[in-house]
Amino acid sequence: MSRRLVAAVLTLLLTGCATPQVRQEPRAVESTFVYVQNLDVVTDWDPASSYSNEIIALQNVYESLTVYNPVTRKASPRLATSWRTSPDGKAWTFTLRRGVKFHTGRALDANAVKAAIERTMKSDGEPAYIWDAVESIRAENTHTVTFTLKYPVPLDLIASSGYAAYIYDTAAAPDLKKWLAEGRDAGSGPYTVQSWRKGERDELKLKAFDGYWGGWDRPHYRYIVYRVVPDPEIAWRQLLNGEAGFVQRLNPRLFRLAEQTPGVRTSRMPSFQTALMLFNTASGPLADGRLRRAVQKAIDYRGVVDALSGAATPATGIVPEGLLGHLEGRPQRQDLEGAADLLTQAGYGPGGKPLRLSLTYAEGDDDQRLLVTRLATTLKDLNVVLDAKAMPWEEQWAQGKAGGQDIFVMYWFPDYADAYSWFLNVFRGGQPPTFNLTYLTDPVTDKMIDNLPELSATDRRAAQQAYTRLQARLIGGRAVASVPWVVTYQRAYLGGIQGYQDNPAYPDVVFVHALRPVS
Repeated sequence: MSRRLVAAVLTLLLTGCATPQVRQEPRAVESTFVYVQNLDVVTDWDPASSYSNEIIALQNVYESLTVYNPVTRKASPRLATSWRTSPDGKAWTFTLRRGVKFHTGRALDANAVKAAIERTMKSDGEPAYIWDAVESIRAENTHTVTFTLKYPVPLDLIASSGYAAYIYDTAAAPDLKKWLAEGRDAGSGPYTVQSWRKGERDELKLKAFDGYWGGWDRPHYRYIVYRVVPDPEIAWRQLLNGEAGFVQRLNPRLFRLAEQTPGVRTSRMPSFQTALMLFNTASGPLADGRLRRAVQKAIDYRGVVDALSGAATPATGIVPEGLLGHLEGRPQRQDLEGAADLLTQAGYGPGGKPLRLSLTYAEGDDDQRLLVTRLATTLKDLNVVLDAKAMPWEEQWAQGKAGGQDIFVMYWFPDYADAYSWFLNVFRGGQPPTFNLTYLTDPVTDKMIDNLPELSATDRRAAQQAYTRLQARLIGGRAVASVPWVVTYQRAYLGGIQGYQDNPAYPDVVFVHALRPVS
């Protein structure tokens, strides 16, 4: 970037008084799609256990039997072209797409599907729970595979999961997990791994797989670069300068600017992703339920949503709109008088002992920072000091699993388009904790959660009632968490990129094979 352009961009960022022009890149570089996000890309390379940010890349490398269609709200074909289920819902038969090859060169057939899912089921990976209902898998012939279930579940939807539903070549290496951990893949998707440099700015680079069954007959991106840029201001400058093609998240001010910038496209879409504040119920001051409820009441829910300027909508419970379990018309409200009363009951608050709480949130996430800053100001007036620390995700998560904070701020989205994922992963008891960073141990809650999958498949009305009771118990009675908002995705990308669509079942994923670069 020239000094003159740097000065112009900085002036714009400070004043917002002018509309910048995006630098037009030569047509040749458009074969590389540069995706910018604020967090590290890869935590786990194994498709059986992967359960973090790498979904944005792995969904371009691996494929599942089905894919969630946000228009029909049902599963659509991917590696399976069709499927059928028995009248009792306990047997599912999938017909596989012909002519599919793994990046290793081996054919993808029914035996490969069986081997991949069985390996995932036997793994120690947290997302493998999606296959809990499966009793056995049988390869009927080369292109037909049948699943026998212990109890009925919507297996076509489960097979579209963003995690643990990947079909991969289990014969790629004798020690597959070790082989994959070196930055290799055994997928069948449109892209394969070219290079991985953990900790560097351009962490991961993928290249087109020439043998992809979906073909490359139209203009396409030959390469994908996943770039880590924690500072949204820098990410925005890179987009303006043509160094980046897609920015996953901009703060409200920058997004408004992007909407007015020639040569930049924007996308605003509702999501299945919720912001969560998880309270430490096992140790520290928030083991006292009165203090947890006080923090809940201190949050300025409406003010935060308004300040996010279109990047969020009010939450009415744990489950967002569009999924079974969503609660209508129950927005949360700030109640400072109630918060002060609860603090006083516990011996704290105005006129009482000072209270100090620790909180961690994601480094580079302006939305979370806004929430935390506003809450700290509110709590200060209630004689509560909030020690907030922004951390890289892997460090924050490691500290959280060790029980190292009073409040853990994070996002959660379902593994597949079903609310069960929140309750099993975030609120069901278990040691050591993975994502249950409330450290809740409650057998009654656990039993209610365990009944959800079969109930959702056999009696949706009863399932809705169960979800309602669970949310009342967790947010109301036990007050183990708060849900400040539901995320509205706000993306910015270069105007020469055609065909981009958000899919709420795959948060932050850009399916690059569907894109068309236009000069």
